[in-house]
Amino acid sequence: MIQNDKAYKLLALQENISNRAAKELIDRGVVYSSGKKILVARADMKANAVFKIEKLKKPKILFEDDDIAAIDKPPFLTAEEIAQSFKLTLLHRLDKETSGVLLLSKNEEFTKKVIAAFKARKVEKNYLAVVSGKFAEPMTIDTPLYVTKTKSGAFAKPSKDGQSAVSVVTPKLIEGKNSVVEVSIETGRTHQIRAHLKSVGFPVVGDEKYGGRASGRIMLHAWKISLLGYSFESPVPPEFKLG
Repeated sequence: MIQNDKAYKLLALQENISNRAAKELIDRGVVYSSGKKILVARADMKANAVFKIEKLKKPKILFEDDDIAAIDKPPFLTAEEIAQSFKLTLLHRLDKETSGVLLLSKNEEFTKKVIAAFKARKVEKNYLAVVSGKFAEPMTIDTPLYVTKTKSGAFAKPSKDGQSAVSVVTPKLIEGKNSVVEVSIETGRTHQIRAHLKSVGFPVVGDEKYGGRASGRIMLHAWKISLLGYSFESPVPPEFKLG
């Protein structure tokens, strides 16, 4: 008889996989029980708990040439995992649950050019986010962010001692109690969009770390990026309701 136990151990028994593999699935954010995401692998759960694992989507190539590959990143895969799978150099990062355009370099010379473009702020990045609340007027958030390291990863908060951070937010759609907004970032600080939107009272849906309500994923999508004469766009996920 199975006794009450840690979530990852019960999942391992249900799926006939190793404890390590079960813990990795929970940490990735794709395991549910009774309709709720399991957030803590070591959480105590009843022996009769039934788990559902959300199937991971595969990354797709949007464009490639001799210098660059633009990848359509699905949620729940890290940018590092995708770069490793394609055996290419990562040019920037997206959070694990963020979907959208991810750029990889095919040679060192091009990598240097992209690094210089980022430093000179000659890269245009536009995101879509679903936020709680009715966001009706355009807004520029010019608030420095200070990033600290915690046991659960990086955390950004507004602070006069932080690095400069600018986000331009434009409303796209109001759907019930939520809104879809476009965010153009002039800087690329850690968790910039998530922290900025929280700071003005419109947290990203699914982003519980920054005050957002629970959802299947953090509703943030890297929609468009332009640099060095290139311009790429990722299809809008259906859950963003813009299609």
